[in-house]
Amino acid sequence: MIGKLQLSLSCKLIVGCVLTLLITMSITFYLISLRQERLIVQQAENEARTIFRQIIVTRKWVADHGGIFVRQTSQQPWIRPSPFMVNADITDQLGRRYLLQTPAMVTKALADYAKEEETYWFRITSLNPVNPANRPDETERAALEAFSREEIDELMVMETISSDVYLRYISPLYIDRVCLDCHGNYRLNEVRGAISVAVPLSETFAEAARNRRLLFASMGLVVMVLSGSLLLMIRHLVLTPMQTLATAMTRYSRSGHADDAVVLQTGDELEALSHSFASMAGKLSDYHHNLEDKIQIATRDLEQSNRQLLEANRLLAATNLRKSDFIARASHELRTPLTSVKGGMEYLTAKLASLDRDTGQACNRDELLDFLKLIRNNTDRLIRMVNTMLDIEHIEMGTVSSLNIRDFDLALIIWESREELALTAAGKDIELTIQGPQTMMVRADEDRIRQVLTNLLANAVKFSPTNSAVQLCFRQDQEVTLVEVLDRGAGIEPGQEEKIFEKFYRLGDKEGSGLGLAICRSIIEAHGGHIGAENRPGGGARFYFQLPSR
Repeated sequence: MIGKLQLSLSCKLIVGCVLTLLITMSITFYLISLRQERLIVQQAENEARTIFRQIIVTRKWVADHGGIFVRQTSQQPWIRPSPFMVNADITDQLGRRYLLQTPAMVTKALADYAKEEETYWFRITSLNPVNPANRPDETERAALEAFSREEIDELMVMETISSDVYLRYISPLYIDRVCLDCHGNYRLNEVRGAISVAVPLSETFAEAARNRRLLFASMGLVVMVLSGSLLLMIRHLVLTPMQTLATAMTRYSRSGHADDAVVLQTGDELEALSHSFASMAGKLSDYHHNLEDKIQIATRDLEQSNRQLLEANRLLAATNLRKSDFIARASHELRTPLTSVKGGMEYLTAKLASLDRDTGQACNRDELLDFLKLIRNNTDRLIRMVNTMLDIEHIEMGTVSSLNIRDFDLALIIWESREELALTAAGKDIELTIQGPQTMMVRADEDRIRQVLTNLLANAVKFSPTNSAVQLCFRQDQEVTLVEVLDRGAGIEPGQEEKIFEKFYRLGDKEGSGLGLAICRSIIEAHGGHIGAENRPGGGARFYFQLPSR
């Protein structure tokens, strides 16, 4: 097994490193080759431009000096005097003959000389040549036509001529003022022709290819040397220590004794790994010793979780029971006003049907109004109950309906709420008193806060005895706005201070849906505030809520 591990790991490392080296060096080799070829082409382009500039300088020098006399020898029988120039033939005292050469003649002579040397070649060409030998080829013709249309300033192309690669450079020749002395029919700055330069590149490319082959062979040698060195280092530095560590792990897995864990002395990451293994072995031994205690703790935690789950199920069942009770009571409450509405409508229908149109018998107007008022009152009661059920739906969703937040005077709302319940309180001889500033601005939903105040004040009046007092206190500081409703009723049973704000909770056999205080809490919490209740010293209850100040 260890031998297979060593072979697998060494092979993977060697193959990975070799592939990495090959890919890296191949990419480097490819980039170097592209760069070398680009440099060769750029050098050839610069050389062609330099040759062209030298030809132009030579032609200009010859033209500025009115031509140049060249000695006629037997080695140069092609040199002939120009038929367009006067005094184009002179002889010196020794009888040597000199012929006057024009810039074009000198250019052609230089072109022939360069071609014989086989370094590069160039020639003059034109769309309308005087000398038929200067007739352009296809590439030169295309360049000359483009020069005439002023589309390009020069042309640089790679061509294969007679199996040899050449860089061809073509640039236009413009008519200068000195040219007009001999060619009066030319126009200044006119494109008269072009000079075509061809630089051979076959030898240069061949030399570059030889360099690439040498570089490739060197790369292969480097890869083999590095691979061999890497294999020896891996075996000595990695595989042998790993075999020792694997043997120690096998012994520990069989015995379970922490003493079987070995610590390597390699001074590197493998030594750190062996230290970690020894530490792990010790911790595992300790863990095995303490495993039973941990299982017992986990069992107790599981039992506690089960108890919590049972309690949650109990609370859910109680909530569902309260909700079912509320639905039953709500159905009863809805049935009562609907029955009254139905009875009133049936009475009115029967009454109207019994009228005798012919006799013109009149209806009892007061009786009809009484039944219509009964129908209206029960309809209003139904609307209130439906609105309460809508608030129940909002509470089930975890929020009240969208709040209409704006600035308003809370003190004014408190006084208006008092006035709304003044008649009800007077029926029980209950005095409603207010203690607070004349104005107190808050930023909240006015209708919802009015709903909370009305609910709290109505509860206080409902649960207060006759000939008692209900007090409304409010104040404000920089942090919170506090509103309190104080009564002298029976108070709150101990432990019920939070339950009374739960949904569907009812206290005793008092009428109601059990949702009033739950709706109040949802409204206050939606404003980012807090609502609570507590017993007062000496009897009675204190209900309060806080809102963030402006």
